[in-house]
Amino acid sequence: MSQILLPTERDVGMMITFEPQKKTHKLARIKWDAGFFNGQGLSGTTDFDSHKDFISRLTIKPDKSQKNEISGGLSILRGGWKQGTKYVYTSGVAQTGEQTFVVDSTPSNLGKSSPRHYYGADIQYKWKHPHTETELRAEYWWGTQPGTSNSTTNPGNLPNLNGVPLPTYIRHFDGGFFYFLQHIINMKHQLVIKFDWYDPNIKVTAKDIGKPNSNLNSADIQFSTLGIGYVYYINLQTKVTFYYSIIRNEKCLLAGYTADQRDDVFTWRLQFRF
Repeated sequence: MSQILLPTERDVGMMITFEPQKKTHKLARIKWDAGFFNGQGLSGTTDFDSHKDFISRLTIKPDKSQKNEISGGLSILRGGWKQGTKYVYTSGVAQTGEQTFVVDSTPSNLGKSSPRHYYGADIQYKWKHPHTETELRAEYWWGTQPGTSNSTTNPGNLPNLNGVPLPTYIRHFDGGFFYFLQHIINMKHQLVIKFDWYDPNIKVTAKDIGKPNSNLNSADIQFSTLGIGYVYYINLQTKVTFYYSIIRNEKCLLAGYTADQRDDVFTWRLQFRF
């Protein structure tokens, strides 16, 4: 989900931060960031419109002096990108009573900012044992994402087909990440269990996707992943990871998705930090 909604994660903009540096400050555990950004991240060569995204995050940092640590945060993104046509599709109900996309072709839609609105909350809890640690992490996102008929990825350039701008499709989404991290024997060995999901269109169900004339396709299918891994910390700067992802998609009427696809992934990674 993070790489679909926030490709490359980095962006150009301006940000201010409030973070007291004195440990005795009554707000020493609070950090607040806020800024305005182009919106398309490093996936775009230039900023293709004048619309900026406002992003803010409030963080409660852990108290390092305690045996058990708890931290968390709240995040918000309010922005959008220029609509290239007057045709804007939103989730609705057809005259037959079935879920579909309903088009608004008001001329003033052309050039308006499509609603890209994200909200997020996260929490982390860590138990410190004599030789190991246990950590739980949870994060939940929800909001509104503009895209095209076949994609919900935040674009680096104005969506087009052979130079012709594409209509805008607005979907309501949600998704989450859950981690269980357990050091085994000592701090060099770690077990990782992760579950995440991304539902790009919470207004529809699996039985709606693929119906004739519904205009619902693979961009509206929910995916979830259960990941199990082992991490070995060679030293403070180097670690090796073995990780297996069990990926599941909604089963719907769309060709290729009437059953779960065979798309599990095994990853081996050697990582250096500097």
